[in-house]
Amino acid sequence: MSTSAPPAETSASVWTKEDQKASRKANAKLHRKEYGWAAAFMAAPVIGWVVFLLFPMAFSIYASFTNWNGIGNMTFIGLDNYTRLLQDQYFWQALYNTVFYMIGIPIGLALSLLLALALSRKIRGRTFFRTVYYIPVISSLAAIAILWQWAYNGDFGLVNQALALIGIDGPNWLADPMWAKPAIIIMTVWKGLGYSMLLYLAAVQAVPRSLYEAAALDGANSWKRFTKITWPMVRPVTFFLVVTNIIGGSMIFTEINIMTSTGGPSFSTASLVWYVWNQAFRNLSMGYATAMALVLGILVLIVTAIQFRMNARNDFSID
Repeated sequence: MSTSAPPAETSASVWTKEDQKASRKANAKLHRKEYGWAAAFMAAPVIGWVVFLLFPMAFSIYASFTNWNGIGNMTFIGLDNYTRLLQDQYFWQALYNTVFYMIGIPIGLALSLLLALALSRKIRGRTFFRTVYYIPVISSLAAIAILWQWAYNGDFGLVNQALALIGIDGPNWLADPMWAKPAIIIMTVWKGLGYSMLLYLAAVQAVPRSLYEAAALDGANSWKRFTKITWPMVRPVTFFLVVTNIIGGSMIFTEINIMTSTGGPSFSTASLVWYVWNQAFRNLSMGYATAMALVLGILVLIVTAIQFRMNARNDFSID
């Protein structure tokens, strides 16, 4: 007589709710350790975001409405810091100086692209030149600022000595209100040239050679090939450099603090970040400095949003 096991349908039919509940409980217990590790890995960035971004941001917003020296008690004063900011001529002068420094961005990008185009060709010593142009990028900004401070000296500086060779009597760069800002711009352009050049070089070398060959067959000259092929293809790099340079340029501080520690003659070189630092740690007006920092952050956010908007309109693709 046969004693075979009951069919599967018969076993499932006797699977009661209590059995299903016990099974889920056992599975939950089995995976509890994995759930714990997953939660821990997910919590780490969230905690970091709250501690290092959300809380400081919320604290800064509150501090901007207070009279606070950075150490003692905070006294809520409403919009007084922002009212003071609107009437502060030094704030507007520092904001103007910061915007003026942005002139160096298109100059630096144009020079970087020209260098990238030159160094993308098979010329002798191009590896040497690529290295030389990149050295300022990895050098200490403080050391470079001290070096240029010496080079700009009106009596024995290297810049004026070079100008004297061609019969030009150079100014006392950092002591002259008219030449102090251009001097800072020249230094910052020189410092960032290698970084922008490297990104442009990678973009130029990534342009498909077939596009240039097709353009040459159609009779396009060098200028046409640059404006119709090279420039559109490196546009994403240009967009990236413009956005990052605007953000970096709005935070210029070290060069100003070392080369013109008092904000330059007639406050001509003081950047907004330098003025914020000056108010916060020299005048101990931390609440007022925080209000200025928030205004600067909002301005940078608006400019960046405009840049993204404009770039979205210029998107293109190659089929």
